[in-house]
Amino acid sequence: QVQLVEAGGGLVQPGGSLRLSCAASGTISSISRMGWYRQAPGKERELVASITINSHHYADSVKGRFTISRDSAKNTVDLQMNSLKPEDTAVYYCNVAQWGMNFWGKGTLVTVSS
Repeated sequence: QVQLVEAGGGLVQPGGSLRLSCAASGTISSISRMGWYRQAPGKERELVASITINSHHYADSVKGRFTISRDSAKNTVDLQMNSLKPEDTAVYYCNVAQWGMNFWGKGTLVTVSS
């Protein structure tokens, strides 16, 4: 079983930065995909960024502003968010996809507001 714990959410002004961190416990395969999703009020959950052993993927809305990184030795995945906008406000969820299964954290709230 995989358990994920997110940290780093909070309130930030437009144009500011936040760094989200996710710590995974359990067996994480080296070929797993780790990523971050978000869900804004009244909207569906969407993929923000993901990372595998040899690739990165970003939603168009965050390209150039967000950076995902992974430490396979520590089983962590971080999301550096810069130039934040009010439309980035959402609950952010850490995700691990491996062996045909998806594992989720409980989420951390990011609010971008002046």
